[in-house]
Amino acid sequence: MRLWLGEDERRPDPAPARADARKALATGTAAWLLGAGLAWFFLPALDAAGFGWLLPMSVIGFALGIAGITVVQVHRHRTGERGRRNRGGPTVDQSSED
Repeated sequence: MRLWLGEDERRPDPAPARADARKALATGTAAWLLGAGLAWFFLPALDAAGFGWLLPMSVIGFALGIAGITVVQVHRHRTGERGRRNRGGPTVDQSSED
């Protein structure tokens, strides 16, 4: 096995994989929401043990998840519209002759 290949022996880089970040963000956001609910339910016991900070932490995690989902949605919307315009779809001819 060789560790270095010459330029003429290399294969081209593969195309980047398309990933859907919305699923990962939605799962993480749901986990933070579940954690916030559990922390709120067990708040007296958590406060007594010195872990009362878990509730604000999980609320902040949930808020950041919502912000992340929003950013991904806006990015997908903007790049989707740009992609449709650049694909060369049907255009309306404005210079019609009468």
